[in-house]
Amino acid sequence: MDRVPPALNHPAPGAIDLLLSRRSGSAKAMAAPGPDAQALRTILTAAARVPDHGKLFPWRFILFEGEARARMGALLADSLRATEPATDDRLALERARFLRAPVVVGVVSRVREGIPIPVWEQELSAGAVCQTMLIAATALGYVANWLTEWCAYNALVGEGLGLQPGERIAGFVYIGTAAAPLEERVRPDLDKIVTRF
Repeated sequence: MDRVPPALNHPAPGAIDLLLSRRSGSAKAMAAPGPDAQALRTILTAAARVPDHGKLFPWRFILFEGEARARMGALLADSLRATEPATDDRLALERARFLRAPVVVGVVSRVREGIPIPVWEQELSAGAVCQTMLIAATALGYVANWLTEWCAYNALVGEGLGLQPGERIAGFVYIGTAAAPLEERVRPDLDKIVTRF
């Protein structure tokens, strides 16, 4: 009797090569093109398949494309100006922050309190979304960079993004094409971080 290949969790040897060679690309060194609508949908669909205890979907996405990136820059400059003294150069930097990549995805962690699912597990699921997005973007031939930076923690930025109680930014994932060759970085020595119980 022939064995039927599994519809889920099928072997994908190329995935190991991707995981062992994946490297974030700096948002400062990205260029067009970014993912088109179909590629972006694929990236987000992959990200939404992460482990999720209780099937809560404790995250959501905010997309920044085209002119929305400049509008986000205006929000950043206004929020910074209202929070602290800022030079013209710093304000210009903030206005351009989301223009570094063709596409930026805000991953919003949505924690629900008072339920049996620990808050920590809900937050970890949002982190898994960000990491899976990096992998999916790389698999499609793009580079990606998961950042928070000051704006992920600023209350005025959160208000401008419409964050609700229990929501906060897990990260902004910048996606584009590498404008410079990627370089390997130091990786941990497994013998120093692995113990056996």
